[in-house]
Amino acid sequence: MFHSNIIERIKLPFRKEKELYSYFYKILGFYPKNISLYKQALLHKSSSIKSEEGKWLNNERLEFLGDAILDAIVGDVVYRRFEGKREGFLTNARSKIVQRETLNKVAVDIGLDKLIKFSSHSTASHNNNMCGNAFEALIGAIYLDYGYEHCMRFMKNRILEHLISVDKMAYKEVNFKSKLIEWSQKNKVNLEFKLLDQKAADGNSPIFYTQIEIECIKCGNGTGYSKKESQQSAAKETLEMLKKPSFVETIFSAKSKRTAMEENPLCVVPETKIPEEEIKKQPETENKKENKATPIDFDLSDIRVSPKKLSKEEIIAAAEAAAFEEEQES
Repeated sequence: MFHSNIIERIKLPFRKEKELYSYFYKILGFYPKNISLYKQALLHKSSSIKSEEGKWLNNERLEFLGDAILDAIVGDVVYRRFEGKREGFLTNARSKIVQRETLNKVAVDIGLDKLIKFSSHSTASHNNNMCGNAFEALIGAIYLDYGYEHCMRFMKNRILEHLISVDKMAYKEVNFKSKLIEWSQKNKVNLEFKLLDQKAADGNSPIFYTQIEIECIKCGNGTGYSKKESQQSAAKETLEMLKKPSFVETIFSAKSKRTAMEENPLCVVPETKIPEEEIKKQPETENKKENKATPIDFDLSDIRVSPKKLSKEEIIAAAEAAAFEEEQES
């Protein structure tokens, strides 16, 4: 499954295999059974190797597995540690412990950064998440080599009791985006996170660029290997900018102009009913003039209204008499 015969040939900075086992023992507190799993956990995708089947091998699959195992372990720990706390608090506590910044630091503290194999010709060395990703891959390797209980003991005995304070992390406010959104809501200002660009780095890993605008005023910029990371970076920079009274004054000045326009709208809704005088003023179109029938003038002066109601015979006789008089006149 893991092509151990190929992984075994990976050259790590140790003269003998015995030294590698000893180094892992110092990190883990136990010796690996399947050393190839741990070697693969240290193989960054910039140094991927090709299997006999033509597939590229690196630590990404182990990283995926380790990420899921870490979520379960830390979720278990915070659930038992903070009895009575609601789901929202537990979720935030877990996310702070397993966030990349924390895992990157842990990886360096245990010396894992010295073992990661990556290409010096790529930008992998500048990837802030490389160490944290390798740590997750290491958890994945432990899980496949020994099982869940070993992963739990390693995290509790080696990491959470010495390198990470669960209590401090749970109550630590590190979500800069959340703090900025809260500030904007309290002050009723318009806040917008704009994704400016997304470019591919080494191995097609995307880099995101975020710009924050408050009341259409450009604020902090941020970059990151995920959209969330770039937003956090931009939010942190914006919060630093908001410490300057002059910058805050500029934002509230823009807000005052916006609210003034909203309170005094310049646009008047047009009336749908056309006044009668306007209808009279409207000229007739040429088509209407052409199609309009010429009225026939009738001379009604000789029409006599009889007070007596005439019978049918009398009406016919009167019509014949009138017709005879017109013939004589013509």
